[in-house]
Order: sequence, then C-alpha cells, then structure tokens
Amino acid sequence: MPAKALLHPQPEFLPAYLAYCQVQRRLAGRTLTIYSEALQRLNALAVRDKVELLSLTAQQARRWVAELHRGGLAPRSLALMLSAWRGLYRWLGTEQRVAFNPIDGLRAPKAGKPLPKALSVDDSVQLAEFKSEAADPINEARDRLIVELLYGCGLRVAELVGLDVHGSAAAAGWVELGNAELQVLGKGSKRRSVPLGRAALEALDHWLPLRQQIAKPDEPALLVGPRGSRFQAGQVRLRLKARALAAGMPSHVHPHMLRHSFASHLLQSSGDLRAVQELLGHANIATTQVYTKLDFQHLAKVYDAAHPRAKKK
Repeated sequence: MPAKALLHPQPEFLPAYLAYCQVQRRLAGRTLTIYSEALQRLNALAVRDKVELLSLTAQQARRWVAELHRGGLAPRSLALMLSAWRGLYRWLGTEQRVAFNPIDGLRAPKAGKPLPKALSVDDSVQLAEFKSEAADPINEARDRLIVELLYGCGLRVAELVGLDVHGSAAAAGWVELGNAELQVLGKGSKRRSVPLGRAALEALDHWLPLRQQIAKPDEPALLVGPRGSRFQAGQVRLRLKARALAAGMPSHVHPHMLRHSFASHLLQSSGDLRAVQELLGHANIATTQVYTKLDFQHLAKVYDAAHPRAKKK
C-alpha cells in the first residue's frame, strides 16, 4: 500500500503520485513513507498559506524551505523532502498539469561536517594496556606497538606501515631510537619528526627482538607480518578491530580514531593548537581546529555533569 494518508484536505494528484511511485517506480516501503510525509508537509504549508500547489512558485517554495530549516529540520531531512517535492512536480509536468518545476534549483543547506570520533582517555589507555593471555606473543607485541604509535604518536595508518627500522634514502619513514623520535613522511611528501613517549619506546624494545625472528633478511619494514614482509594498512585495521573487541571497547575502533584521540587528548591537556598541528603534520591550522570543537564538547559534558547551575531541577 502507498504510505499513510495525508491529514490535510488535498488535491487528488498527491495520492495518485504516491501510487505512481509504488507501482511504476517500485519504491521501497520506507521510501514511500518518507515521500508521503514530505507531501503531507507540502500540503499542510499550502493549506496554511492558501497556496494552490499547481501554481506554486519557486519563491514560495524557497520561503518554505527556509522556514523549515529555521524550525530545526536537519539538512539531510530537508534534502529528502525536496527530493520528494521535486519528483512530484516532475511527474506533474509529464502529466501536463504544470508548466515548470518550482523545486528545480532548490537545494538543502549543506550538512555540517561531522566531528571525528575519538575514544575517551580511559578507553584509549585500556586499549593500549590490554593483554590477551591467549594471543601469540609476536601478534601481541606488534598489536601493542600499533596502538602506541597510532595513539601515542598520532600517526596516520599509511605513515605507520611506511616506517622502516633504520633510515635510508628510500625510506618513507624510520625509527631513531637514540633520539627517541620517528621520522615520518606525511601527506604532500612533507616530512616531520614525532617524539616517542615512554610507552612507545617500551613497546618498540619488546617488539624489535621478536621482529627479528620473522622478518625476511632484506626486509626494512618496522612492522612485519607472519611471512616476514611489510605489514599492510588493511592488516593493521583488522588487528586493531580484533584487539578493540577483545578489550571490550564500546564502539568500532579504526586507526584514524586513535589519531583523533591523540589530538583531542593532547589539546585538552596542553591547549597548544600550534604544537598539535605540527605533531599531526597538518599543513593548515584550520584542519587542526576541529579538535577545539571536540575539546569544547568534553568541557561541556564536564560542565553538564558537575556544575550546580547546569543540573536540571
């Protein structure tokens, strides 16, 4: 059946269009429901403003869209609604009921870019310190190092798998244990130095002797798999996902989430946006500023939970 009936007095072409969508276009039930709700909203606006839908102008439609946006309708919902309206008038045009489509050219406001997801400090530490008694020692050591370099150093996954044990002209990046730092080749072939913290150095010390047991004699990569060759980004994602599940993480964990966590937690502690920009290897500080929003969200949660004036009566 077409979606639920419209609540307001309506012209006959609205249910006819829904029937066309169901029979001719074979739209799914959920899509028909969305279209029905969109047409109900359109008809309600027309009834309220005493507008004949067959005579609707682009200007009037634009005013309605602006009104709905001001009223809190999300950009994605507006886009779906406009799709239904546009389809209706396109169909009315083929039926020779209207001379033009007043919805053509109307676009919903752009949705805000979602903030990157980051783990809490407690979850990040839990993931780094988790140890599976059943895990193979080599896998366990490599998994721990992966977490320490992604979260402790803020590396991208491509930067991580590109690391070599020693520096060379052909190396994308390498470890400098004497200086307790990494040389990393980031986006745009931009090289940067990243300090190694105590936990990362401990993870490296534990991994390097085990690496020698499985690495091919001529393999320069820091991270190697069971066959002794360079670990790939896809393998990192799979190992990290499995470790997060075993550690009881509340959500799917991927490599870039640990980079986001590194940046967010560092900014919360230091407040130094320029330093975070340099450590992440961002060419533009505007890219780094997204983490100030994450930091504000953290502060807002603390305020809501703890401040007497924030507590609801």
